[in-house]
Amino acid sequence: MSNDGVDLEKRRFLTLATAGVGAVGAGFIAVPFLGSWNPSEKAKAGGAPVEFNLDKVEVGQMVKVKWRGKPVFVVRRDEKTLSALAKKSEGDELKDAHSEVKTQQPEYVDPINRSRKPEIAVIEGICTHLGCVPQHKKETEVDWGGGFFCPCHGSKFDLAGRVHSGSPASTNLIVPPYHYLADNRILIGEDGGEA
Repeated sequence: MSNDGVDLEKRRFLTLATAGVGAVGAGFIAVPFLGSWNPSEKAKAGGAPVEFNLDKVEVGQMVKVKWRGKPVFVVRRDEKTLSALAKKSEGDELKDAHSEVKTQQPEYVDPINRSRKPEIAVIEGICTHLGCVPQHKKETEVDWGGGFFCPCHGSKFDLAGRVHSGSPASTNLIVPPYHYLADNRILIGEDGGEA
Protein backbone atom coordinates (compact mmCIF):
# COMPACT_ATOMS: atom_id res chain seq x y z
CA MET A 1 0.00 0.00 0.00
CA SER A 2 1.33 3.32 -1.00
CA ASN A 3 1.03 6.69 0.71
CA ASP A 4 0.74 8.48 -2.63
CA GLY A 5 -2.00 11.03 -2.66
CA VAL A 6 -2.72 10.81 1.09
CA ASP A 7 -3.09 14.09 2.92
CA LEU A 8 -1.36 13.36 6.26
CA GLU A 9 -2.42 16.64 7.86
CA LYS A 10 -6.06 15.94 7.08
CA ARG A 11 -5.68 12.40 8.48
CA ARG A 12 -4.13 13.80 11.72
CA PHE A 13 -6.93 16.35 12.04
CA LEU A 14 -9.64 13.71 11.56
CA THR A 15 -7.93 11.38 14.06
CA LEU A 16 -7.66 14.14 16.69
CA ALA A 17 -11.23 15.34 16.04
CA THR A 18 -12.58 11.79 16.42
CA ALA A 19 -10.58 11.28 19.62
CA GLY A 20 -11.83 14.63 20.99
CA VAL A 21 -15.49 13.84 20.23
CA GLY A 22 -15.00 10.39 21.83
CA ALA A 23 -13.49 11.95 24.99
CA VAL A 24 -16.36 14.44 25.29
CA GLY A 25 -18.87 11.60 24.80
CA ALA A 26 -17.13 9.51 27.47
CA GLY A 27 -17.34 12.52 29.81
CA PHE A 28 -21.10 12.86 29.15
CA ILE A 29 -21.52 9.21 30.11
CA ALA A 30 -19.08 9.16 33.07
CA VAL A 31 -20.36 12.25 34.92
CA PRO A 32 -23.94 11.01 35.51
CA PHE A 33 -22.68 7.50 36.19
CA LEU A 34 -20.25 8.67 38.86
CA GLY A 35 -22.86 11.09 40.20
CA SER A 36 -25.24 8.17 40.77
CA TRP A 37 -22.80 6.82 43.37
CA ASN A 38 -23.44 9.85 45.64
CA PRO A 39 -26.19 9.57 48.25
CA SER A 40 -29.55 11.08 47.31
CA GLU A 41 -30.85 14.28 48.91
CA LYS A 42 -33.31 12.17 50.89
CA ALA A 43 -30.48 9.99 52.22
CA LYS A 44 -28.42 13.06 53.11
CA ALA A 45 -31.37 14.57 54.98
CA GLY A 46 -31.90 11.28 56.83
CA GLY A 47 -28.47 11.50 58.43
CA ALA A 48 -28.43 15.25 58.88
CA PRO A 49 -28.33 16.84 62.34
CA VAL A 50 -31.69 17.93 63.78
CA GLU A 51 -32.24 21.20 65.62
CA PHE A 52 -34.69 21.16 68.54
CA ASN A 53 -36.17 23.96 70.65
CA LEU A 54 -36.14 22.99 74.36
CA ASP A 55 -38.88 25.53 75.18
CA LYS A 56 -41.35 22.89 73.96
CA VAL A 57 -40.48 20.55 76.85
CA GLU A 58 -42.12 21.08 80.26
CA VAL A 59 -40.64 19.70 83.50
CA GLY A 60 -41.35 15.96 83.65
CA GLN A 61 -42.33 15.82 79.97
CA MET A 62 -40.75 13.78 77.19
CA VAL A 63 -40.77 14.80 73.52
CA LYS A 64 -39.80 12.49 70.63
CA VAL A 65 -37.56 13.89 67.92
CA LYS A 66 -36.74 11.92 64.76
CA TRP A 67 -33.05 11.68 63.86
CA ARG A 68 -31.65 9.26 61.24
CA GLY A 69 -35.01 7.51 61.22
CA LYS A 70 -34.78 6.75 64.95
CA PRO A 71 -36.74 8.27 67.82
CA VAL A 72 -34.71 10.42 70.20
CA PHE A 73 -36.26 11.17 73.58
CA VAL A 74 -35.73 14.66 75.02
CA VAL A 75 -36.74 14.81 78.69
CA ARG A 76 -36.71 17.77 81.09
CA ARG A 77 -35.93 16.57 84.61
CA ASP A 78 -36.42 18.38 87.93
CA GLU A 79 -34.22 18.43 91.05
CA LYS A 80 -36.18 15.60 92.68
CA THR A 81 -35.54 13.35 89.67
CA LEU A 82 -31.86 14.28 89.55
CA SER A 83 -31.36 13.43 93.23
CA ALA A 84 -33.18 10.10 92.68
CA LEU A 85 -30.81 9.33 89.76
CA ALA A 86 -27.78 10.01 91.98
CA LYS A 87 -29.22 7.79 94.74
CA LYS A 88 -29.90 4.93 92.29
CA SER A 89 -26.27 4.93 91.15
CA GLU A 90 -25.12 4.00 94.67
CA GLY A 91 -27.06 0.72 94.91
CA ASP A 92 -27.25 -2.44 92.83
CA GLU A 93 -30.57 -1.53 91.20
CA LEU A 94 -28.85 -0.77 87.87
CA LYS A 95 -26.64 -2.96 85.64
CA ASP A 96 -24.33 -0.12 84.55
CA ALA A 97 -24.99 2.64 87.08
CA HIS A 98 -21.83 4.61 86.22
CA SER A 99 -22.15 4.25 82.41
CA GLU A 100 -18.92 2.31 82.03
CA VAL A 101 -19.73 1.01 78.52
CA LYS A 102 -18.12 3.95 76.72
CA THR A 103 -19.76 3.26 73.35
CA GLN A 104 -23.20 4.02 74.84
CA GLN A 105 -22.59 7.76 75.26
CA PRO A 106 -20.16 10.49 74.16
CA GLU A 107 -17.23 11.17 76.48
CA TYR A 108 -18.47 14.64 77.42
CA VAL A 109 -21.68 13.51 79.15
CA ASP A 110 -21.86 13.04 82.92
CA PRO A 111 -21.90 9.28 83.70
CA ILE A 112 -24.72 9.57 86.27
CA ASN A 113 -27.11 12.02 84.54
CA ARG A 114 -25.88 10.98 81.07
CA SER A 115 -26.30 14.50 79.71
CA ARG A 116 -24.42 17.75 79.08
CA LYS A 117 -26.74 19.69 81.39
CA PRO A 118 -28.37 17.71 84.23
CA GLU A 119 -31.95 18.92 83.66
CA ILE A 120 -32.12 17.86 79.96
CA ALA A 121 -31.73 14.22 78.87
CA VAL A 122 -31.23 13.38 75.18
CA ILE A 123 -31.49 9.62 74.66
CA GLU A 124 -32.01 7.39 71.60
CA GLY A 125 -35.38 5.67 71.99
CA ILE A 126 -34.26 2.23 70.84
CA CYS A 127 -34.14 -0.62 73.39
CA THR A 128 -30.69 -2.23 73.49
CA HIS A 129 -32.25 -5.69 73.83
CA LEU A 130 -34.05 -6.19 70.49
CA GLY A 131 -34.52 -2.68 69.08
CA CYS A 132 -38.07 -1.94 70.28
CA VAL A 133 -39.19 1.59 71.20
CA PRO A 134 -39.61 1.96 74.98
CA GLN A 135 -42.48 3.94 76.49
CA HIS A 136 -41.97 6.91 78.81
CA LYS A 137 -43.32 6.23 82.30
CA LYS A 138 -43.57 9.06 84.83
CA GLU A 139 -42.58 8.53 88.48
CA THR A 140 -46.25 8.57 89.49
CA GLU A 141 -47.26 5.86 86.99
CA VAL A 142 -44.98 3.05 88.19
CA ASP A 143 -43.48 1.80 91.44
CA TRP A 144 -39.87 1.66 90.18
CA GLY A 145 -39.24 5.39 89.97
CA GLY A 146 -40.19 6.09 86.37
CA GLY A 147 -38.17 6.20 83.20
CA PHE A 148 -38.58 4.07 80.10
CA PHE A 149 -40.29 0.70 79.84
CA CYS A 150 -40.00 -1.64 76.86
CA PRO A 151 -43.33 -3.51 76.65
CA CYS A 152 -41.98 -6.21 74.31
CA HIS A 153 -39.76 -7.99 76.86
CA GLY A 154 -40.03 -5.90 80.02
CA SER A 155 -36.75 -3.97 80.03
CA LYS A 156 -36.76 -0.98 82.39
CA PHE A 157 -34.52 2.09 82.15
CA ASP A 158 -34.33 5.06 84.52
CA LEU A 159 -34.71 8.68 83.36
CA ALA A 160 -31.01 8.75 82.44
CA GLY A 161 -31.46 5.72 80.18
CA ARG A 162 -29.58 3.35 82.53
CA VAL A 163 -30.87 -0.24 82.46
CA HIS A 164 -32.30 -1.83 85.61
CA SER A 165 -30.87 -5.10 86.93
CA GLY A 166 -33.03 -8.06 85.95
CA SER A 167 -34.02 -6.52 82.61
CA PRO A 168 -33.38 -8.44 79.38
CA ALA A 169 -31.51 -5.45 77.92
CA SER A 170 -27.82 -5.74 78.72
CA THR A 171 -26.71 -2.14 78.20
CA ASN A 172 -27.97 1.39 78.79
CA LEU A 173 -29.87 3.33 76.14
CA ILE A 174 -27.55 5.20 73.77
CA VAL A 175 -26.94 8.93 74.16
CA PRO A 176 -26.52 10.42 70.66
CA PRO A 177 -23.99 13.16 69.95
CA TYR A 178 -25.52 16.60 70.55
CA HIS A 179 -24.62 20.10 71.62
CA TYR A 180 -26.26 23.34 72.67
CA LEU A 181 -26.64 26.09 70.08
CA ALA A 182 -28.15 28.34 72.78
CA ASP A 183 -29.61 27.79 76.25
CA ASN A 184 -32.91 26.68 74.75
CA ARG A 185 -31.79 25.00 71.48
CA ILE A 186 -29.84 21.80 70.83
CA LEU A 187 -28.45 20.21 67.68
CA ILE A 188 -28.80 16.42 67.72
CA GLY A 189 -26.27 14.56 65.56
CA GLU A 190 -23.13 16.67 66.05
CA ASP A 191 -20.77 16.87 69.02
CA GLY A 192 -19.96 20.56 68.58
CA GLY A 193 -17.19 20.64 71.17
CA GLU A 194 -17.57 21.04 74.91
CA ALA A 195 -20.75 22.18 76.64
